[in-house]
Amino acid sequence: MTARLLRPWLVADIGGTNARFGWLAPGASRVDHVHTLPTADHDGPASAAQAYLARLAQQLGSAYLPPRAGAFAVATAVGDGWVSLTNSGWRFLPSATRDTLALDTLLVLNDFEALALALPHLARDQLQPIGDMPVPSASRARATLAVIGPGTGLGVAGIVPTAHGWVAVPGEGGHATLAPADDFESALLAAARRGFAHVSAERLLSGIGLPVLHQAVAAVLGNTAPTLAAEDIVLLGLSRQDEVCSRTLDAFCALLGGFAGSVALMLGARGGVYIGGGIVPRLGERFFASEFRQRFEAKGRFNGYLSDIPTLLITDTLVALGGAAQALEAHRV
Repeated sequence: MTARLLRPWLVADIGGTNARFGWLAPGASRVDHVHTLPTADHDGPASAAQAYLARLAQQLGSAYLPPRAGAFAVATAVGDGWVSLTNSGWRFLPSATRDTLALDTLLVLNDFEALALALPHLARDQLQPIGDMPVPSASRARATLAVIGPGTGLGVAGIVPTAHGWVAVPGEGGHATLAPADDFESALLAAARRGFAHVSAERLLSGIGLPVLHQAVAAVLGNTAPTLAAEDIVLLGLSRQDEVCSRTLDAFCALLGGFAGSVALMLGARGGVYIGGGIVPRLGERFFASEFRQRFEAKGRFNGYLSDIPTLLITDTLVALGGAAQALEAHRV
């Protein structure tokens, strides 16, 4: 006979730049006491978790109980051994981290697997439709869903309904080769290939990719542009003070739409394609006025297939923590 893991639970969403930690107390229905720590300030998830727990113990006082189980959603592929984050220096062994934190159980899963696990449980106020289609009903959601997230890197995952509940399909789709849709994008990819033998979707559609895309846009336009951080490209592009930055945001949205449409076709994600990550929410109305949705549907003979699939922006930045909690909820001992 199997039993549920005992609480409290420690959950984390660990990316290339930040690690978010949260807490699920006995009887609680949602993750609470969320705190974000820069990954650069710690040498690994164990020390970051210890810093979080020390802060939480001080905050809760006598009500604090040590966590019994944990789930860490990490921005990299997860196997049976060492976990090395793609866009940070963190490398750790889950069993050693579990022992250091004195946990009975520690689950380590891909961050977009966690995000996918959260999708069926999202409320309408956590989502914003992209295009004219409304947020799908619960019955519509009983179909495959996909999530794509431009953050520091680019994550992709799906989730499939089965007779035994939802099953997440993690992967590394952000590293799939990016395809152009017109001559301008072909020129962009040709410019990027001068510096990179393989131009993946993440190479242009992420925080680490925006500076590469910016330089490619400058090259295609025949301009000389300084090397800028992703944050500066977004700020200058939104203000339209800089033509190259502005065109970079337009290209980003269009390319992301084309890539999202390809993911929908590959996974058969007829229940919806969700956009997560930290970049798109910063673009605000510029994103909703972009060619994203047009390019999402622009797949020739399958235009009609895609035009019936809703696209939605996840507006809640803490969704992956809820997905990590879902992974613990499904785990039995």
